[in-house]
Amino acid sequence: MHVLITGAAGMLGRKIVAQIAAGGIGGQAVTRLGLADVVPAPVPAGFAGTVDALTGNLADAGVAAAWLAGKPDVILHLAAVVSAEAESDFDKGYAVNLDGTRALFDGIRALGYHPRVVMASSIAVFGAPFPEKIGDEFFNAPLTSYGTQKAMADLLLSDYTRKGIFDGVALRLPTLIVRPGKPNKAASGFFSSILREPLVGQEALLPVGDDVRHWFASPRRAAGFFAHAAAMDTARIGPRRALNMPGLSATIGEMIEALRRVAGSDAVACIRRVDDPVTEGIVAGWARDFDPVRARALGFVADASLDEIIRIHIEDDLGGSL
Repeated sequence: MHVLITGAAGMLGRKIVAQIAAGGIGGQAVTRLGLADVVPAPVPAGFAGTVDALTGNLADAGVAAAWLAGKPDVILHLAAVVSAEAESDFDKGYAVNLDGTRALFDGIRALGYHPRVVMASSIAVFGAPFPEKIGDEFFNAPLTSYGTQKAMADLLLSDYTRKGIFDGVALRLPTLIVRPGKPNKAASGFFSSILREPLVGQEALLPVGDDVRHWFASPRRAAGFFAHAAAMDTARIGPRRALNMPGLSATIGEMIEALRRVAGSDAVACIRRVDDPVTEGIVAGWARDFDPVRARALGFVADASLDEIIRIHIEDDLGGSL
């Protein structure tokens, strides 16, 4: 199987590359990997197949055609400008998240073949006011440029699928915790920071109150979502190809107590609360809880607990121990 991953150098891209390089997709071995991003993506250790190192910006002319030249069987589309950057740089957000996505889709159309396309979408496609739990029938009314771009990309994917250009699935991902490495420009970055930094004895700033509730999944689980979507029977999805992914709804206070259970009170003491009205205002407009009936029926499974999510980070990114 030949798999192309756009955004392969990013955190989730690297997790997906490692997972499918080791285990394949749906029981089928991956023999060729296209790793595409604006910077070179790391080659997975021990991968015996062919690796195509691809760099460029999808919004630039000719880049999509170059990345698709080998007619990959599966395309995992993660390349994107994240939330805060898309909001602050209006032109860049639309160029990458919308124009780049359409360039990729039209590149597939020009080649005239029919691959599986799995795209990273976001719960940012929903805007307040929210019900207690967001169901599969709740309408898209995003209140950010990033959410608007992702909602438009979801519609494009469903329409190109309807036209038979490719077989597409869009995964509306929860906020991923615990993200390894340094913080990115996402406004949600503090959700990872208040777990990641204390686990290694470093200070973390908490800009919101303990009662703030949000929707989460681990990077390992999200990588599994992509592998599952790449191999699943899409005939069961129906015409609406964007799916709300399962996750865990939790408050900041519950996250802190999970950290205490896993790493002790010394870790919790590394969290310092700060006043940040801007971040508080942004977070107030985010979704808090979901009831993803369609995704669960299609075999997507959430993390079991916050404790498990923290332990996954320790296993995958901290060498297995604190």
